Amino acid sequence: MARLKGAKRQKNQLELAFGEQRTSEARNPSQEGTEAPVAKCSAESLAPEEQWMEKVCQRENLWQAFKRVKGNGGSPGIDGMTVDDFADYLKQHWITIREQLLSGIYQPQPVRRVEIPKPDGGMRKLGIPTVLDRLIQQAVMQVLQRSWDHTFSESSYGFRPGRSAHQAVARAQQHIAAGHRWVVDLDLEKFFDRVNHDKLMSQVAKRVKDRRLLRLIRSWLTAGVLESGLVEPTEEGTPQGGPLSPLLSNLVLDQLDRELERRGHRFVRYADGTPVQMSNLRGASPLIPIVRSGI
Repeated sequence: MARLKGAKRQKNQLELAFGEQRTSEARNPSQEGTEAPVAKCSAESLAPEEQWMEKVCQRENLWQAFKRVKGNGGSPGIDGMTVDDFADYLKQHWITIREQLLSGIYQPQPVRRVEIPKPDGGMRKLGIPTVLDRLIQQAVMQVLQRSWDHTFSESSYGFRPGRSAHQAVARAQQHIAAGHRWVVDLDLEKFFDRVNHDKLMSQVAKRVKDRRLLRLIRSWLTAGVLESGLVEPTEEGTPQGGPLSPLLSNLVLDQLDRELERRGHRFVRYADGTPVQMSNLRGASPLIPIVRSGI
């Protein structure tokens, strides 16, 4: 009973911290180590299509993001803060952080580089953001996904709500049953490591007009990586390990999906592995496509 009361109290305190009001207290950039603030503008002075950051900072969106980050757990970032310590930190600092986001001056921290073994051999590099950056990325991802997901190809199954690898396999089997027997199984090598930042941001800018959010997304891409005690700049790629990276990958790969559709291919894509392309050559020996994540 005491644990339930404590959890309810924490939720109420965080919901208050995530409130919609804006503080009138001026920030001191020199104390926070950020760049000089850009000119502030109120939400009322922005056109509706420019108010993405207000949507990100809405209380319910932030509470959902907090629950997801807390549920996922995960290792600390470069600041050493754990998920368990995060709630207390937010209660003390969220008003200032929210002001930075709405003013367009929030600066993410570099990610912590770790390596994990791949099932087929070799090592996969992951970038672990701080818990705070994971929260903000999750909040941004939720807003963007609600706006973008319905525009993606029906043949895309990776990192999308309500879609799974099992559904991708079932779709591939439907193509086989329809007589499309030749299969080409593709995987984009080191896709996440080689995404061009300028091309990615040009795609984002076609869908998002809020300059604060565009600056925030680019700052995540270029925040750098801490490895072996040194921070290295990131000039390309979207670090695996953050909540926003999968959505950005789907945005980039939607161009591939549309080109495959234009050429009349039947295919199934799951993440950056397998567009499984199927031509309608009949009479060949059927091949069962392997739909794998490739990441």
